[in-house]
Amino acid sequence: MYRRMKLNAKSVNKPFRTSPRIMHAYSTLAAVDLGSNSFHLQVARVEEKQLYLLDNLKEMVQLAAGLSEDQTLDEASQNRALACLERFGERLRGLPYHAVRVVGTNSLRVARNAAGFLQKAENALGFPIEIIAGYEEARLIFLGVAHSLPPSDDALLVVDIGGGSTELIIGSQLKSSKLESLPIGCISYSQYFFPDGKLTKDSLRYAELAARSEIQAATAEFSSSYWQKAYGSSGTARALAHILAINGYNDSDDAEIITLAGLEKLREFLLKTGDLRKLAIPGLNPSRRIIIAGGFAIMSAIFTELKIKRMEIASGALRQGVLYDMLGRFHKEDMREVSVQEFMQRYRVDLQQATRIESLAILLGKQLLADYPDQEKAENALKLLSWAARLHEIGISVAHTGYHKHSAYILDNADMPGFSRMEQSQLGQLVLSHHGSLAKTGDFLSHPINLARSVALRIATIFYRSRTQVDLPALMLSMSGRRCTLRIPQTWLERYPLTDTLLNNEIKTWAKVDVDLRIENLTEHHRTRSGAA
Repeated sequence: MYRRMKLNAKSVNKPFRTSPRIMHAYSTLAAVDLGSNSFHLQVARVEEKQLYLLDNLKEMVQLAAGLSEDQTLDEASQNRALACLERFGERLRGLPYHAVRVVGTNSLRVARNAAGFLQKAENALGFPIEIIAGYEEARLIFLGVAHSLPPSDDALLVVDIGGGSTELIIGSQLKSSKLESLPIGCISYSQYFFPDGKLTKDSLRYAELAARSEIQAATAEFSSSYWQKAYGSSGTARALAHILAINGYNDSDDAEIITLAGLEKLREFLLKTGDLRKLAIPGLNPSRRIIIAGGFAIMSAIFTELKIKRMEIASGALRQGVLYDMLGRFHKEDMREVSVQEFMQRYRVDLQQATRIESLAILLGKQLLADYPDQEKAENALKLLSWAARLHEIGISVAHTGYHKHSAYILDNADMPGFSRMEQSQLGQLVLSHHGSLAKTGDFLSHPINLARSVALRIATIFYRSRTQVDLPALMLSMSGRRCTLRIPQTWLERYPLTDTLLNNEIKTWAKVDVDLRIENLTEHHRTRSGAA
């Protein structure tokens, strides 16, 4: 049974702050990028707010090549991925649970059977995997690129062509201002336009026109009037730059650039060869031979549409962005907190009410999770409860009726920088469960952490139903399995009959999902109301 702690009115109004006991200063961080083309693992040593590379592993898994027409990952691609993750898992063995972050990108975003694969993947790797949205991927890419470049006030365009998607970002210093994720990648384009390895003038033209068509929607926002320098990141850009440099196509001694003139010379060579399976050009890694044409078509389209003349190659990429984002969280520079604050402003949240709900929900949540076996996981759970409490009413901006459903929909589907898809889903489910029926959140509430958070948030909203400051009594909330017990002075409830009625209704609501909520007299412990046996 979880520890019981008293709650009094003086402690309710303090805003939630992360406990310094839980916010460890890790000496080593690791990031794993499960890309559509390659899987990357990077380990870095932490020195204050700087990272120093310790180790880097890369395997060309080509997950996107295993996607069928109905967006299902085939067995061969899953097996390649799992074998790679077992090797990565050996390297990560012994690192603290929260010092490692693993992110999945486009192929895992679109795969219909991703859920089943992820269970096996997490077992192979030994760490949880987050699927991040395209805009979040773009934000992290820019963060990684920006940290790899000398400090500058210039506005930068960053282009990252992956196996299944392409990200365009504009930003300055360490902050991105425009983000776009397009469903075009070097593997998907190579498979679709050059399925047998044959490359003709028509097939290359069709590939470039298709890419231009996708890019045109972003052309106005990413035109050259908004940036001073263009950078390419990740494998496709690096491979193209290396080929152009080795073969002297750039008319420049700089080996780390891509030029429009250089791309035109490479086009001539590709068309002259005609068969990608026989393609032999200095500087091209054989593992990229069959997918280089798709990457070339996309890069050529980007140069044309955005009127780029010269693109430099950056060493930073998604995995470095993930590392620096983790480092920021440990230094209380969490992008998720920034997103929550922005959402509160955008949806005109009642700040006083949100603060009241947050403070009480957190203190109740702390009681319920005081003896949870993994206190670091419990602390992270309280962070999400804090954000849910502050955002639970954003749906009122759509309609008051069913506002909790509107809130949940927004949190599930909006672009929220810093949050993974799983975190957004948990936020949405928690907010959905804070009001009304619990019928649609049964699976979510099956986990004890989610149950504790939902109980805490629902009870907090009951006590502040009047939307005014209430002189709360001492409260004790405990949980054992599917039984929750709230102890409160009976004399206080007699002075607040509406709250008493709402708590009685709450007992019935929880009973419908097989949770036994009990309200007991704090001082006498003899008056017990139970909704389930």
